[in-house]
Parts: sequence; C-alpha cells; structure tokens
Amino acid sequence: MKVLVVGSGGREHAIVTSVAKSSHVDKIYCAPGNAGIGQLAECVNIGAMEFDKLVAFAKEKEIDFTIVGMDDPLVGGIVDVFEAEGLKVFGPRKNAAILEGSKAFSKDLMKKYNIPTAGYETFDDPKKALEYLETAKMPIVLKADGLALGKGVLICNTLEEAKAGVKEIMEDKKFGSAGNHMVIEEFMTGREVSVLSFVDGKTIKIMSSAQDHKRAKDGDQGLNTGGMGNFSPSPFYTKEVDDFCKKYIYQATVDAMAAEGRPFVGVIFFGLMLTEDGPKVLEYNARFGDPEAQVVLPRMKNDIIDVMEACVDGKLDTIDLQFEDNAAVCVVLASDGYPVAYEKGFEIKGLENFDGKEGYYCFHAGTKLNEEGKIVTNGGRVLGITAKGATLKEARANAYKATEWVDFDNKYMRHDIGKSIDEA
Repeated sequence: MKVLVVGSGGREHAIVTSVAKSSHVDKIYCAPGNAGIGQLAECVNIGAMEFDKLVAFAKEKEIDFTIVGMDDPLVGGIVDVFEAEGLKVFGPRKNAAILEGSKAFSKDLMKKYNIPTAGYETFDDPKKALEYLETAKMPIVLKADGLALGKGVLICNTLEEAKAGVKEIMEDKKFGSAGNHMVIEEFMTGREVSVLSFVDGKTIKIMSSAQDHKRAKDGDQGLNTGGMGNFSPSPFYTKEVDDFCKKYIYQATVDAMAAEGRPFVGVIFFGLMLTEDGPKVLEYNARFGDPEAQVVLPRMKNDIIDVMEACVDGKLDTIDLQFEDNAAVCVVLASDGYPVAYEKGFEIKGLENFDGKEGYYCFHAGTKLNEEGKIVTNGGRVLGITAKGATLKEARANAYKATEWVDFDNKYMRHDIGKSIDEA
C-alpha cells in the first residue's frame, strides 16, 4: 500500500520510521517532510495546511492511507476534507480535534463529565481576567485557549507576573489568535506524566507512559519549549495510577466525546499531573506528542498500520497492543537560543554514525537539504537523539553517548533528561 504522512518534525520522522517497518507498506510519501524523513520517504513540497493540494496529491498518487501528525491541520479539519473525498485518513475530525484546539472546551468537558482536573475559570475579556486575579491564590497558571506550539502556558508565581501574563496573552497577542480566550487554572503540584492512546471512537488502548522535559534549561529552568527530551516508561506511572486513570479518565474522556456527538478517532495524548489527591488531567492533545512519539513508537511491537487501520475501521478492540519490556530516552539537540531567537543553516556532521546501530535513532525535527545537498539546521529543535536500553538508566546513558556522534554550530541540549529516574 501507499501511505502519506502529513507533517515535518521529529514526531513525523518517528511515525515514518514505524510505517517503514510495516509489512503492508511499499511506498511512503511525506508532506512536507524534512531531510531525515527524506531517507525513508519521498518528500513532497506541500504544506500541512494546504488541504486541497494534499487531497489532489493523494488522488493523483492513489494513496491508500494518510496519517496526519500535526495539530494545526487536525484542528483545521483536514480529516473532514479527506473523508469528503472518499480518502482513508487517520486522525480526529475537526469537531473532535477541538479537544486540543480549545482548552476552554476541554476544561468544560472535564467539568461536565466529572473527569479529574484543576479548578479553572475562562475569560475573553482581559479586564475581567485581571479582576479575577486580584482574589486568586498564587502561583497560578495562565493558558492561551488555542494552539500555541506547546508554549501558550505561563506559570505565574506572583500577582505581578500573572497580570503581565494576561497582557502578554490577551493584549499583546504573543500567541496570536490563540490568546483571544484564556483559561486561568489553579496550580497543581506533583509529577507530570504523558500517556498516549489509540482510540476508535468507542474503544481506547493505552500506549506506554512517558515523561517530558518542557523547560529550555537544566533543572527545569528557562522558558517553556515544545519539549527538550523525554523518557519512557515513567517509573512514577504505577499500576495504581494506571487503574485509577482507566476508571476515571481514559474511557470517561472517550465516552464524553461520543456523548457530545464528537466521536474521537486517532491518538489522544493525556497530560497528567500525579497530585496528592490523585491523578488529574493537565491537558489533552489530539495527536502524538513530540518528542513522546520518539520514545514510545520505537518500543511498540505492533505493526502501526494494523493499529491505525483498526482505529479508522472501528475495530480497535481486536488489537492486542504490546510494547517491549525495556526503556527509551530522547535528548533533543536544539539551536542555542531556542525557543526565542537562534541562527540556522549550519551543516550537521556525523549523521552516518547512526547507520546500522540497533536501538539508536536520530529523528530529524528542524533539518533540510541545502543547495549543495548537505543536511543543515532549519529550526529550534534540530534532532531528537533516542536510544533504547534494558533499563531507564541504561537508555539514558546510551542516548547521551549518542549525542556525541553528531555535531553542528550552536548545538545545545539539556544534560539532565531523565535524571529524575535516579530518584525513583
């Protein structure tokens, strides 16, 4: 079969890598892709939001199955457009992708269906938000309602910081139209855990847990990013946590979406906070996380096409989802200055060191081929260096060893990804 993957980051490289292992697939296209994806798939110069062009391409090439990796096209309704043209596509329709597209919607859904989450209020008037803050308990969390590349969340320790945050989100529009509405949420403390799942509208199958590192600098300092590294599984995601979430969060979310006339088909990412009062939902995403996909997919035993087709066909209950009994760690190599300002266009050296290395992966995020045919940096997050190991400690050691195999000017990384493993 012929498969089209939509997207251009490390997540899509991880998806393409899994698709390439499928016994069903003999040709992969990726739009727009990147330099690393281009080694496994034919990259097509069509943007992820150019729905008409993507549909025309899928028809011209007789694509059998399309996988949408990114949030923007899903929230924008790409699945509806493809389905209207009779094309088979993996991902939630627009009315279900709102689970990620609007934080206010997802918070209201959780409140209505008693799904555990932090207390909150929503605002579309900055003056009313400022009035509310005067009596709110600090620290507090401000969230732009819409999509903001994983960066539209501000944790404010003082009233002054919170007021400045309202100005940043709602008045200065730092995150664009995503800040037209805003959620103000109580600050929760505890361990953060990410759990990915496959969903077919009624059945949910949980993937292995993972744990992200959002802040740019060691020790969880610096600005929020799209993610500086990840590990899987999380030692803090115990059987007790799993049992609780299966009972009160996972199936409850799928059932709530169905009850609202928004059946969800695709991947739901549950961002959880393990609080003293039990697990609570921090956020939902309507697709694979990045870099969660880079540590979870390499450990999945199933043929990814079998699982995704079962989701689309409403037959996920027939799939026995299995993961390797090991661990994986991903360390993001970024451009120094990310997530604010950084230079790009630097040649990446040493990529060949990953060739034939079992259990090691170099997922490209922000890369491209320059005019001389060399692979150069083309973004804030450049590469996701991922390694497996029998234990988390071993996987962490392997991943950091592998970060030394590649180099580029202004290469930057955190040195403490998975360090909390040692405390588990």
